[in-house]
Amino acid sequence: MFPLRDLLKPTSTPLNLFENFRTAADTYPASMIHLDAPAPAFPELGLHVTYADAATAVARRGEQVIARGIGPGDHVVIYKSALFDSYLMAVAVSYAGGVPVMISPHLDAGTVTVMAARLKQPWLIHDDVTTAKAADITSVDNARKLHALEIGDTEVARPAGAGRKPGVLDIAYMTHTSGTTGIPKLIAHSPTSMGWRVTWQRRLFSFLDRTELVAFHISPVHSRFNIGITSLMSYGHSFLNIGDPQEDNVEAVLRTYRPVALESHPNHLVRWTSILDRDPSVFSSVKYLHSTFDAVNKGTMLKYLSASSHRMPVYVQVYGQSECGPMVVRAHTRTTLRFSDARWMGIGMPRLTRVRVTDEAGNPLPRGQQGAIEMFSRGRAVTYFGEEERFEQNLRGGWWNSGDQGEVGRAGQLALHDREVDLIDSVRSTLAVEDSLLDKLSFLNEVVLVRTPDGDPQPVVSVVTGHQMDWDAWWSSVADLPRLEPPVILPFERFPRTATMKIQRNQLERLLRAETPHAV
Repeated sequence: MFPLRDLLKPTSTPLNLFENFRTAADTYPASMIHLDAPAPAFPELGLHVTYADAATAVARRGEQVIARGIGPGDHVVIYKSALFDSYLMAVAVSYAGGVPVMISPHLDAGTVTVMAARLKQPWLIHDDVTTAKAADITSVDNARKLHALEIGDTEVARPAGAGRKPGVLDIAYMTHTSGTTGIPKLIAHSPTSMGWRVTWQRRLFSFLDRTELVAFHISPVHSRFNIGITSLMSYGHSFLNIGDPQEDNVEAVLRTYRPVALESHPNHLVRWTSILDRDPSVFSSVKYLHSTFDAVNKGTMLKYLSASSHRMPVYVQVYGQSECGPMVVRAHTRTTLRFSDARWMGIGMPRLTRVRVTDEAGNPLPRGQQGAIEMFSRGRAVTYFGEEERFEQNLRGGWWNSGDQGEVGRAGQLALHDREVDLIDSVRSTLAVEDSLLDKLSFLNEVVLVRTPDGDPQPVVSVVTGHQMDWDAWWSSVADLPRLEPPVILPFERFPRTATMKIQRNQLERLLRAETPHAV
């Protein structure tokens, strides 16, 4: 638990990826890292490795990175399979003094070409999953494209030692936006901005016993990944990285490792309820659940909490954005969920993050009125690299325009209603409607409201494998809602998604317009 003085006057330490990894390894050398699949860029690690051995391997790879010609300040795109070793490679690049630029392997070569063109003579590290696409990325010189195994085979005649590290306000790490509305933007982070996010996250992890195993499935290119790993390792937690989110794999690893804490992206947690429906005991060891940067419907949270064998399990829901980090937090229990609205996301972290709701001119609105959600975070990113003006346009006196709509309640808590670009005139909150239908209709595992060409609300749904669409239940559930078009049914896998499983609503609208309405 954090001392009171740290809550009243929080401090942070600038985050250098390699230094923090090395410090954690020196402090907790025997703590374990468990993987559900081999790390292709670090085959020597196997599935189980101590902090100490992992740090040694990362430093060795860092020396090999230097031997390949990468040095302080170099931009290094890490564009490889979405596994834990993406982060380890980023730490190795940090050892060399380079700037890791984390790009999702789900993005195509054309998109990555545009993103990499914003960088300064970038390098690019790829693996077997992305090699073919990497060959078609025209904004990176072919001589600067390196296969991860090629780096691992590099001979080092004489160790150079760690490269010069960036200054505390310099750009040291880049991630990207989800790309739900177009080409993703490159989000630039400094050691200082990342350090404040670690301070925020450490407050949550302070409630965990260090002996308890933590499991997670998070995209390694998400800004959350770096902060989460650093925070976990600062306490010496052993942890399990779940690289494969398919239900059969998740069920197998949870039965094997029996973690006490579990974190993932909201849409993965919704998808995994099919496991809960078959056998809740798979999740019975989990006492703490944590969803990353977005909301989850109440029924999903309650299912997980009900499956826990612990007397008082807790679901921690965090709302935030990659540009600002985690912002607002709320803890749910079985009891509180029965009497609460899951769209109320919680409050900011004292002395670290705040939110407000404003009108179009930026004037704060009275509590209870809907408007634009603005964020103030000590961990706010530095800029959009190569699109600095676009970043500045989102700032107003230190407050960041999130692009979301919501309201502040009487107790200062934030309600999340919609993305501004997804607003539908006849629906106050599409997210609330989606949550309501998911809570009522257990045969559905996805409900998304998009717009018809005329601007009317069009539900698109996915039916749980092994179930049928219950039309009577559907029409009964929507009877007291704003008028909706008849639902379009799609398989879960056909919904266009980002690397973090967010629905790309504009692409979904285009998909529906290109196909016959109501066809599976």
